[in-house]
Amino acid sequence: MKKISIKNMTELPYAMEEAMNRLRINIGFLGNDIKKILVISTFPNEGKSFIALHLWEQMVKTGTSAIYLDADLRKSITIKKYGIETEGKGKLEGTSQYLAGTKKIEDAILHTDYEGGDMLPNVENVVNPSMLLEGSRFKEMLDYMADNYRYVFVDAPPLNLVSDGERIGSMCDGAVLVVRGGDTSKKAVRSSIQMLERCGCPLLGIVLNRVKGSKGGYYYKRYGSHYGYGYGYSDKYYYSDNA
Repeated sequence: MKKISIKNMTELPYAMEEAMNRLRINIGFLGNDIKKILVISTFPNEGKSFIALHLWEQMVKTGTSAIYLDADLRKSITIKKYGIETEGKGKLEGTSQYLAGTKKIEDAILHTDYEGGDMLPNVENVVNPSMLLEGSRFKEMLDYMADNYRYVFVDAPPLNLVSDGERIGSMCDGAVLVVRGGDTSKKAVRSSIQMLERCGCPLLGIVLNRVKGSKGGYYYKRYGSHYGYGYGYSDKYYYSDNA
């Protein structure tokens, strides 16, 4: 496997790191059958990739094997935003190249500096990835990852834009829905929950993201009584205030 470096994976402030740790612990309570976790939002710019990557990081830093899979094949910015580069010679290839080619999945996965923490980012966006997502290689890829890692964090396109998220969700064990506080309406959240239910992807929890306090800081806040009990683990929902 090739090795990559992540140049822009900055250290989180204490409060944010603690929130991510709580989210990591709550996911551990879900049981051994939950392995392929869809991290998704309703709209763009709600912070789903941030949550997926930092949750992956927290898992591997504590010794739990995990892989980050970038399944946003249309508009991924992960490579550029996080400064992902290959170490040594060779062209960096990612999810779309693997799905469109003949390379074995074990040769496509990329190692990182974190022991037990691998990635498959999307390097080359495609206009219409439907055929790639519907082909047998995508499911085979997910199954291979689930067999070889404790967790697979799948970063998928927003639910309101295209049907890709529902298609990917149908092959996952559950979803974490990222919601931008003060911006995404409850109606939109309910619609996303219905989409996930329709494709057979159980909602594992909600991350309430970018919640500002009265003085401009971030704080824990409920997203309406329908959605649980604020930050922490309840029967079905948990929240974070990460930006």
